[in-house]
Amino acid sequence: MTVTKDDLLYGALTLRQPAEGPRVNVDTILLSAYVRDTFPRTGGRILELGCASGAVSLILALRFPDAALTGLEIQEDLAALAEENAALNGLSGRISVVRGDLRNSGTLFPPQSFDCVAMNPPYGEPGRGRPSASRADRAARQGIWCSPGDVASAARYLLKHRGRMYVVFRAGRTAELLASLSERDVEPKRIRFVHPLPGRKASVVLVEALRGGKPGMTVEPPLFIEDGSGNYTEELLSAYTKEGLPCRSQ
Repeated sequence: MTVTKDDLLYGALTLRQPAEGPRVNVDTILLSAYVRDTFPRTGGRILELGCASGAVSLILALRFPDAALTGLEIQEDLAALAEENAALNGLSGRISVVRGDLRNSGTLFPPQSFDCVAMNPPYGEPGRGRPSASRADRAARQGIWCSPGDVASAARYLLKHRGRMYVVFRAGRTAELLASLSERDVEPKRIRFVHPLPGRKASVVLVEALRGGKPGMTVEPPLFIEDGSGNYTEELLSAYTKEGLPCRSQ
């Protein structure tokens, strides 16, 4: 596997990642920025499902210095990269990586082990579209190993009561994701659609869900990547800072 070495958050972190396959993109940054500090100040436990090379875990470790991070990854080469990245950034003591399939969460972790779970699930549906030539890319983007229902079931098992799930997903499949979460008692509480620029349809959606929460959800104002004049918006740029996105609702 050919690997590149790149900066995250304007050089605050360093990441080794595959030259071909799952790489950091704006969705990675937005997901990391959407996570709120609703877990205990000390002893909080965060899990990144499908962590790939560990970018989200690295960013959350930087943003929440009192939390312990775990990454779950099914592909051995990516899991090894995630461990390398934790060491490269001096975070080996706070980030651990577990090899395994999220559909087998019950054999990997005790129930209700985490205060927070985050994931960028595969956006595609198996059998639709042209398959990627890269096995790692197919797993990360085309849903060959998990569905929204699998993700929601894992979150239901892994989260403590009142623990929170954070997801970035394709906007066109929002209804499927929200239904999967709600059906498993991981109630969507906050969503925000992300648009390339004003006047364009949403490309992805950010979702916060609460295990054991009551029905009722806040739809936040849209987030625009560009302002229509070819410039990145200030809000997008804030996602690349240590503080992340400002929280609009409680």
